Amino acid sequence: MAGVDAGFEASGKMTRAAVAVLKFPELTLEAYAIERMPTSFPYVPGLLSFREAPAILKAIEKLNRLPDLILCDGQGIAHQRRLGIASHIGLITGLPAIGVAKSRLIGEHTALPREKGSYVKLRDNGEYIGVVLRSRSGVKPIYVSPGHKISFKTAIYYTMGCLTRFRLPETTRWAHRLASEIKISKKTAPSGLE
Repeated sequence: MAGVDAGFEASGKMTRAAVAVLKFPELTLEAYAIERMPTSFPYVPGLLSFREAPAILKAIEKLNRLPDLILCDGQGIAHQRRLGIASHIGLITGLPAIGVAKSRLIGEHTALPREKGSYVKLRDNGEYIGVVLRSRSGVKPIYVSPGHKISFKTAIYYTMGCLTRFRLPETTRWAHRLASEIKISKKTAPSGLE
């Protein structure tokens, strides 16, 4: 399985995208790829995938083997058009994808218990679009929604399976580190990818 994320350099003029492939359930880094390219789409709320997806897709193309599942730092169907970045990436690659976002884009939910692993449904106009998931006790929740070729139940299962002691799943934590140019030590890098 893999996590994907994108960051920006040169005041947003360059997009730096990363894909991190982890072995599941061990959550050890097996491979990664990074792509830098000129940003070709302005920042428009709700259209983030058009800004980030081109570089993410190029990074995925660099992998020797495609992952079985992608966790995206962003929304799946918990999006006003039901087509967030996880849906966008999933549709283009044909791979199952899950949106795991740090903030809510749309929808409403009931109160969320403070214990790790608790979740409540996220709804938009009565439609079930995702879950609000407590990834760590007492911290802000994450927002999980199917992106492509995956059920709500399976999206929750794999997101929970990628959590360790941090708020975000290891897949997107690794991708964020790579997209943000945070150095990877030789001790943690896969052989030949330092």
